[in-house]
Amino acid sequence: MALLLAGGMLLTACGGGSDGATADRKSSGSHAPGVSGGGHPAPDAPAPGRGSRESEADRVREGRAEPDYRSTFALDVDTASYGYARRTLGDGRLPAAEDVRPEEFVNSFRQGYERPEGNGFSVNVDGARINSGQGAGGGTGASDWSLLRVGLATKAAPPTAERPPAALTFVVDISGSMAETGRLDLVRKSLNILTDELRDDDSLSLVTFSNEAETRLPMTRVKGNRNRIKGAVGEMRPAQSTNVEAGITLGYEESVKGHREGATNRVVLLSDALANTGDTEAEGILKKIDSARREYGITLFGVGVGSDYGDAFMEQLTNKGDGNTTYVGDETQARKVLVDQLPAHLEIRARDAKAQVAFDRKNVQQFRLIGYENRKVADEDFRNDSVDGGEVGPGHTVTALYAVRLREGASGTVAKATVRWLDPKTRKAREESGTATTGALNGTLWGGENDRLQVAAVAAYFADRLRGGDLPGAPALAELASRASGLAESTEDSAVEKLATAIGQADRLKRGTGTGGAPEPSEGEIG
Repeated sequence: MALLLAGGMLLTACGGGSDGATADRKSSGSHAPGVSGGGHPAPDAPAPGRGSRESEADRVREGRAEPDYRSTFALDVDTASYGYARRTLGDGRLPAAEDVRPEEFVNSFRQGYERPEGNGFSVNVDGARINSGQGAGGGTGASDWSLLRVGLATKAAPPTAERPPAALTFVVDISGSMAETGRLDLVRKSLNILTDELRDDDSLSLVTFSNEAETRLPMTRVKGNRNRIKGAVGEMRPAQSTNVEAGITLGYEESVKGHREGATNRVVLLSDALANTGDTEAEGILKKIDSARREYGITLFGVGVGSDYGDAFMEQLTNKGDGNTTYVGDETQARKVLVDQLPAHLEIRARDAKAQVAFDRKNVQQFRLIGYENRKVADEDFRNDSVDGGEVGPGHTVTALYAVRLREGASGTVAKATVRWLDPKTRKAREESGTATTGALNGTLWGGENDRLQVAAVAAYFADRLRGGDLPGAPALAELASRASGLAESTEDSAVEKLATAIGQADRLKRGTGTGGAPEPSEGEIG
């Protein structure tokens, strides 16, 4: 009897710990999932190759939760994953599955969305049927699936003369690994060009780091000091280890010292992000600069370089540092990012921006958000403005693609997409919405009139193939390369031509096919 009682207590303790962990993951709101009005958070399914933590989809599949018909995520304008994948493929290697984020592939391409007249967002919702086409490459159920595109756009950047002045603190990695061609030499050249492009009333400071961090130039007005700035840039030489913690900490200290009211204050980190000295965890580093980041509104912009690049580390730093990240692999990309885009996109148009897509369960049987695994937000936290979102600047677009299976005979509303953000000056919350009906999905995807939707689809399917996924109707790499080549001609877009080249390189390295898995739930969101 004593043994039986002890065993029962042990089983109860184990079961209680599991349930508690699940409950913590599911909700931080005032309503428990399943209670009327409380809703269900979007499932926290891991991407292929990213672990096996239980998801909401698992619980739906096993009948332990009701199907979820809302999808909520923080906006993301990063593009580093795609840039680094192109560099890796160019070097004759396939990118690691955990470094592939489909949303960053998709957001690397122009979509041509209508822009709002004022501050805030325009919301564009459209789509098409996924017709399998030739060589569909093992995708399942393409004939009864559609692709839904939610497109968000901010007003275009103002002319350089009309933007607020900028106070930029450049934090440059000069560790030994930055000696490789295409790293520190590329940074030096880009900063010299940028110095000529900045306005006279802009300010710039320079911090370098290896084992330790050093201020090479305190916050200095550009007017009359361009040669002094270039001199400080030219003196940067590769040194020893990579202490990102020291660099960012000193960079934020310099940014606070040189903080300018009415200006855009930003820290720009240029590094291969291979931290090996000091605190090497993003969370720990950000805690050290948290008060400066919040009190002064200083955002972090990460620029990755190098054939070996700490992509996940840089993404964590910038996501939680109220910023974004990109990757540059050559001088053309560096000039585009640092010289053409950075001065124009310095302002922040929206803080803590989130999107929620509510699907109509009468017409939608299943749906899957492509990417954004690292940016998911519990559904009930959509209007909780203390929950972190994404920062979006002028002229940015954010695209979210969903694979959607409609019910037989569906007619009417498919989904309503809402974006919520805080005004960067007043901190007041604002929202905009857009709706798609079944009529918006009547056209076919491939060969249709919407070239930009097809480009987004190719980019998303390419990313999914690289990380071993199996999206409904996903063509094989060879067909994707062919479609990208055709779209490059019809759009006359060199970026799409480079996409076709990258897909061709991947196809030669990996003759990929979709991978099987556990049965998906028959209702709601699937992982």
